[in-house]
Amino acid sequence: MCGIHAVVSRNSRFHGTAISEKLRRCLCNRGPDHFGQVTTRLETVTTPVNLTFTSTVLALRGDHVTKQPFQDPQTGSVLCWNGEAWRINSQPVDGNDGEAIFALLREASKKSSETGSRDPILDVFRSIQAITGPFAFVYFDRPSETIYFGRDRLGRRSLLICRDESDGSFVLSSIAEACEEKWKEVDSDGVYSVVLRQDADPDHLPLPVRHEWLPPATSEIVGEIGTGDECVLGLARFNSDIPPEDAPALCPDSEPVRSLQRLLSSCVKTRVMNIPKPPSTGSTPDTRVAVLFSGGLDCTVLARLCHDSLPRDQAVDLLNVAFENPRVAAQLHKDAKGAAVDVYEACPDRITGRKAFAELQRACPWRIFRFVAVNVPYKETCEHRAQVISLIYPHNTEMDLSIAYALYFAARGQGMCYQSGDSTSEPAPYTTPARVLLSGLGADELFGGYGRHFVGYQRAGYAGLIDELKLDVSRLGKRNLGRDDRVMAHWSKEVRFPYLDEQLVLRAMKTPVWEKCDFRNSEDISGVEPGKRVLRLVALELGLEQVAREKKRAIQFGARTAKMESGRVKGTMVIS
Repeated sequence: MCGIHAVVSRNSRFHGTAISEKLRRCLCNRGPDHFGQVTTRLETVTTPVNLTFTSTVLALRGDHVTKQPFQDPQTGSVLCWNGEAWRINSQPVDGNDGEAIFALLREASKKSSETGSRDPILDVFRSIQAITGPFAFVYFDRPSETIYFGRDRLGRRSLLICRDESDGSFVLSSIAEACEEKWKEVDSDGVYSVVLRQDADPDHLPLPVRHEWLPPATSEIVGEIGTGDECVLGLARFNSDIPPEDAPALCPDSEPVRSLQRLLSSCVKTRVMNIPKPPSTGSTPDTRVAVLFSGGLDCTVLARLCHDSLPRDQAVDLLNVAFENPRVAAQLHKDAKGAAVDVYEACPDRITGRKAFAELQRACPWRIFRFVAVNVPYKETCEHRAQVISLIYPHNTEMDLSIAYALYFAARGQGMCYQSGDSTSEPAPYTTPARVLLSGLGADELFGGYGRHFVGYQRAGYAGLIDELKLDVSRLGKRNLGRDDRVMAHWSKEVRFPYLDEQLVLRAMKTPVWEKCDFRNSEDISGVEPGKRVLRLVALELGLEQVAREKKRAIQFGARTAKMESGRVKGTMVIS
């Protein structure tokens, strides 16, 4: 995880190399292990172009802190890289992935200079995009005097742009410097480039040009590539087959269940193995991974698969957040003994979280799990309001804020710790040392977990269900993952999404609908409800019977961050 910031300036308000103390602090929160800056200049016939590149580093790959920005001493080309390239051209990346990417770009730059084509440079980013890995980047190719930038196809890393219309100068950054209307999310629909020296208008930089994500034909995950509207996320056609009358019902021993379990296990293992030990862990058990843990199906399956992947001596933290919502607290009644009801323990996600924690202990008796009860008083929520609003910008609705609150405080990871296998000791104040967080986001979109999927089925049968699923998958790259990245990275954490592994997404797209969710057949046949049935059956196979039957609940309602002040507030309202 890194914080990246790049200024490409003529005589505009962006001129200069210094960044504000507030911005520096926010970038360093994202990457506390190193701060680096590179400045350079392009002389033109009229006004020179000044370029400043800043990177901060959270070291999670390789055996040392790799300094950024990367700079080629021969050509002066510069790379700011914030990502995880798990594999490139089907080969696992050993050591630091940023170094590997920059080495490829240096070679591509030579080929580009020889041929006069941009394709060698674009193909480097496409070779990462076609396999697996979240990323955002800014690359300055000095020989061609061109800036390249972009985000991965699913938008899992933040990158914003702010442009000065007077001369075309622009800033690219992991976070906005101020809540101004000019800041926009960089779209995740391709690689963008700007040729800095233009003969057409030497005093004004041109608009960025978009280059399509075109996976290399040799990529192992590329299946039946579609074109135009048929191609979803630039990956493949979405399987829109209607199930035949004799389509088998999903059961625990169905091949789609076994296949998903194998693939999801691999996706989790990729994201939890070989993480460097966090600094200052003290005498507590070795903990490198934490799970954003509501106790629901998606996150509990990830926690269970962590158990299968991690060495025996590593613990797993389960971050469960609950808020003091004044509006809800006023409605709580005393329990049967006349005692006041604990506003945090009454939160839906706290209730399901504790049940799932107990089930994980039964399924994995020798693994140390820590249930971290993150209790957030209303006063503390208000104290952090301005900070959270600043981090989520340019997102600015009440729903954005309520979701961001839950992620922000969960990622901080401060709460009361309950350790598995230690029922005799009292819970103690605790802050997770884990720098890698796992999120269950994506499972609902891929496997039919939202209520609107059932509504689509009721409206138009499997055709209606398929339309809803296809729409959700196609919008994955436009989801609010950039917002979520900014909120959680503020605490020097990197969030990883096993369900959004490109291979898993592609597999889900190509799988017929009746092998994912199964609304035609009742719960009596397989023992679990139709929504996300294939994943629920995986949970059963993993020994999580109670979790397999858990209902879906949105985070802002489960943690009770929604409508804190008034029940009349709508999620679409702009934050006042």
